[in-house]
Amino acid sequence: MKTEKVDNGVLEHWSPEDVKAAFDRNEIVLIDVRTPQEFSLERINGALLAPMQSFEPSHMPSQSEKQIVFHCGSGVRSSKVAVKYLNAGNERIAHMEGGFGAWKKSGLEYTGTDVSTGAPKSMKDSAN
Repeated sequence: MKTEKVDNGVLEHWSPEDVKAAFDRNEIVLIDVRTPQEFSLERINGALLAPMQSFEPSHMPSQSEKQIVFHCGSGVRSSKVAVKYLNAGNERIAHMEGGFGAWKKSGLEYTGTDVSTGAPKSMKDSAN
C-alpha cells in the first residue's frame, strides 16, 4: 500500500491483492463507485455500490470498525471520490489502484454475466 498526503488528509492506494486480503479478513468495506449498469454486468462479490454521479460523503458508513476502500473501473473515479471524501472533513481514505481492471488482471474472482443466459456467474480471468 502506498500513501499520499493530499490537501485535506491521507489518500491510501491499495493493490487489488491488498484489498482482497483485507476483504477476506472482513477488515474493510469495499465500495464500488461505477455506474449501476457497470455494476450489474460485473462486480466484486460483496462490494457495495455508491455511484460517483450521486456520491455523498455524509452517506458513507463510519470507519470506526472497518476502513472504507473505494474502487471503480480503472482507479480514476475512485481516486476522485476519495478526494471528495477527504474534502468533506475526513482524515484518511483508501482506493484500489487500477480499479476493477487490475482486480481482473490479477486473476481474482468476481461476479460476471453469463452471456448465453444473462445470469450472474462466478468468473476469474486466467491472464495471469
